[in-house]
Amino acid sequence: MNILYNPKKSEWSEILKRPTQTVADIEQTVNLIFSEVQTKGDWAIAKYTELFDGTSLQKTVVSSGEIEEADDAVSLELKDAIKLAKSNIEKFHAAQKTEKVLVETSTGVQCWQEKRPIQKIGLYIPGGTAPLFSTILMLAVPAALAGCRDIILCTPPNKEGKVHPAILYTAALCGISKIYKIGGIQAIAAMTFGTESVPKVYKIFGPGNQFVTVAKQLATKHQVSIDMPAGPSELLVMADDSADAAFVASDLLSQAEHGADSQVILVSTSKELIAEVEKEIESQLTDLPRKEIAAKAIENSKFIYIENDVLALEMINEYGPEHLIICTKNEDFFIDGIENAGSVFIGNYTPESAGDYASGTNHTLPTNGYAKQYSGVNLDSFMKSMTFQKISEKGIREIGPVVELMAEAEGLHAHKNAMSLRLKRIDQE
Repeated sequence: MNILYNPKKSEWSEILKRPTQTVADIEQTVNLIFSEVQTKGDWAIAKYTELFDGTSLQKTVVSSGEIEEADDAVSLELKDAIKLAKSNIEKFHAAQKTEKVLVETSTGVQCWQEKRPIQKIGLYIPGGTAPLFSTILMLAVPAALAGCRDIILCTPPNKEGKVHPAILYTAALCGISKIYKIGGIQAIAAMTFGTESVPKVYKIFGPGNQFVTVAKQLATKHQVSIDMPAGPSELLVMADDSADAAFVASDLLSQAEHGADSQVILVSTSKELIAEVEKEIESQLTDLPRKEIAAKAIENSKFIYIENDVLALEMINEYGPEHLIICTKNEDFFIDGIENAGSVFIGNYTPESAGDYASGTNHTLPTNGYAKQYSGVNLDSFMKSMTFQKISEKGIREIGPVVELMAEAEGLHAHKNAMSLRLKRIDQE
């Protein structure tokens, strides 16, 4: 870990760089796989599944028998935990529903907005060393609440060609019946173009590594929308001497164990706390099963001493973290002042892992500084806003002359004529 003391503002952008490859480093590989999947469909999927996942599959679709086996393999305790988390996620996202907005902007001119679900949704769920079945809850629950018609799920198989039982159980619990054993770039390509077995979707959701992130960005060039550029996980903890060093260390390690390319940052106004957290990390790290992964991520971590809260807040907003934990005496200052963060966790007893699993908020969040312009996944992510308007004869008289004048001023005479014809018809009646 790197410890820095009162770095100059001119150094912040360099200090806060993410440990990720550039798009250019990855794009060539993504373009190659996309091109093959687009032209060769399932054949290309099978080729890259064998290459990247080390397994040869006759069929990528998960059978009903596999789902039944998964149900038997998941313990009752874990099932109960998943159901409780699902309930909390449903409560929070259901509360985000909004009513139709109707306004009479001028006499006889009614305008309103309604929301409609996106019909075809694709979910990408990472597997491998960390099968993120919790992400299914975060995506499938709001998709169902929104009323999305078709929901498919892609997740990578292991070397035996199987999917983790908890992923299959959770998908079935959420009502997803179309599950495909496809991972990485090829999964995003399959959902982008469609293949003989995988349907094309309108929007793709889900986190992944840097290759998946670039693949999702490339999908947007092919009339497919994405939730956000969501790559390697990251966490920034803002703490002063009121924070519990053991808690802070545990939070930093909880993100570090996601992957070697994860980044964790501690910003503190207390040198003593930084020293205590450093010791705690060394102690807690030895007990983690994923300590090698976490240790590599910790190498990219930064512990930054800032002398006052004002500068600390400015640095946090400059970084725009995916996850932000605030453990300070002056927590309201940071709550009121934070402008760029995916999700915020407040106080010593609010670990980031609560939001990852069961508090109810969504854990699919913008990374790599995209919190400056993207929201995390929410109910509206699965919907489109449509506007409607209806104008009466009285309304036409009210705004018709305005439309005529503005259209003529822009040199768009057909626009003017569309209004003028109606006004003349009304005058003749």
